[in-house]
Amino acid sequence: MTWGLILANQASRAIRRAPWNEKDQIKAALRLLCDDPFSGDIKLLKGANGTLRRRVGNWRILYERDPKRRVIAVTAIKRRGSNTY
Repeated sequence: MTWGLILANQASRAIRRAPWNEKDQIKAALRLLCDDPFSGDIKLLKGANGTLRRRVGNWRILYERDPKRRVIAVTAIKRRGSNTY
């Protein structure tokens, strides 16, 4: 059973602005996240109350899970840099 996906405006804007070859990788990772939000390179961020991150190449998908409603809320998609998070 798949999970629902909610994209924040900042996250959808980041997808639109990403280079076309990386955009496909991000979209594929979001589809996999909906299928199984517990697999992949996922870490719980310290100090960010329940926020998780999934690594996709140089990009990071920051999201929160609601297991009761089976919804994933993507808060941001950021390119990894020295001050990403």
